[in-house]
Amino acid sequence: MSTKEDLIKKLKDKTAKIAILGLGYVGLPLAVVFGEAGFHVTGVDPDKRKINSLAEGKSYIPDVKSEAVAKLIKDGKFTATTDFSVLKEMDAVSICVPTPLRKTGDPDMSFIISATEELAKYVHKGMVVVLESTTYPGTTRELLLPKLGIEHDLVVGEDWFLAFSPERVDPGREDWTTINTPKVLGGITEACGEVATAWYEGAIKTVHHVSSAEAAEMSKLLENTFRMINIGMVNELAIMCERLGVDVWEVIDAAASKPFGFMKFTPGPGLGGHCIPIDPLYLSWKMKSFNYNARFIELASEINTNMPRYVVNRVMEGLNDHGKALKGSKILVLGVAYKPDIDDVRESPALDVIGLLKNKGAIVEYHDPYIPHVHHEHDGWQMDSVKDMMKSVKESDAVVIITNHKEYDYKAIIESAKFVFDSRNATGKLGKNSANVVRL
Repeated sequence: MSTKEDLIKKLKDKTAKIAILGLGYVGLPLAVVFGEAGFHVTGVDPDKRKINSLAEGKSYIPDVKSEAVAKLIKDGKFTATTDFSVLKEMDAVSICVPTPLRKTGDPDMSFIISATEELAKYVHKGMVVVLESTTYPGTTRELLLPKLGIEHDLVVGEDWFLAFSPERVDPGREDWTTINTPKVLGGITEACGEVATAWYEGAIKTVHHVSSAEAAEMSKLLENTFRMINIGMVNELAIMCERLGVDVWEVIDAAASKPFGFMKFTPGPGLGGHCIPIDPLYLSWKMKSFNYNARFIELASEINTNMPRYVVNRVMEGLNDHGKALKGSKILVLGVAYKPDIDDVRESPALDVIGLLKNKGAIVEYHDPYIPHVHHEHDGWQMDSVKDMMKSVKESDAVVIITNHKEYDYKAIIESAKFVFDSRNATGKLGKNSANVVRL
């Protein structure tokens, strides 16, 4: 039996030992899905706090229930460690580490490189490796293949197998999760794709196989570039509608009544999350090496990046209409999560809005039912969520809605606030008909 056939057999009968490198928003849900499918999974992460939490059967990811983790540990299907040497016993390894942007706008590959270097110490014949971290086209072939295979005289597609499968995690969703969201997967060789598909089909309901790792890498960037550009378009539409004196929310709802040829996107205070603000810029950066300027991406990024400043200017104008200057005014920001009803602040535009308000001399507070504390590493400020939200609403000169959490009582907020700026149309018809509410 060949190395490939032997490994596929172990994957299909679930005797293969699985490792997940990186136990964050992507890695931990994936580890649980594989464990619940019958694999024995070892999670590896350098953060001792995460490992200690998991050892106690406690999840730190809202999308993963502690009961699920505790059961897998009890059943012997999941263990977590900081010790990378366990990789020498593994048959299959998935890399799920962060890929942020540097302050200069180029990809920070340090987490992928670090994980790859650790794995390289223990890579062996009969192993399949899948990179899930979002990155630019060519990463799997250019960074992982040499370090894991060529430098160890292992022939990819024969001795070991390498593929890319982009994560598609949307925190807070219950309808589409890791197990039922289709997985795109592309191998370095045809055999690599065959082995990796056999592995993932053992736990994921649908695996969409593509011809190469590059095609899989590019598909992820297309998904999020599509969203980023369309959000940029409606953000610019909001700016144009404000100057024309037209209600942008009414316009979007009218257009969305068309049953074909239109997909609804809504404007807001800027982009947030782990994908949309970042992923398209990986592609833009990569194309610069081909002397090509990704104009749609660059333009959309410029518009979206400037939305926090546009929001602050609108707040300043609204205060002026109420006879107040922004400097010295007390501002309450409602919601700092990057989207409703979750505790994730990654790339949240709320942090930029707060920073800009503070820089202009405003006295800023925030409230978020999911996030008790925030800090801005770059600007060096930190804040705690106010304890009594309605008291702060009444005392503030302006309430700025950044995240439209469902649990907020917007009727009560409108009735109690002196002035509300609503960047998400959270107040809807109530806001449209209220004299003290301005919507984006």
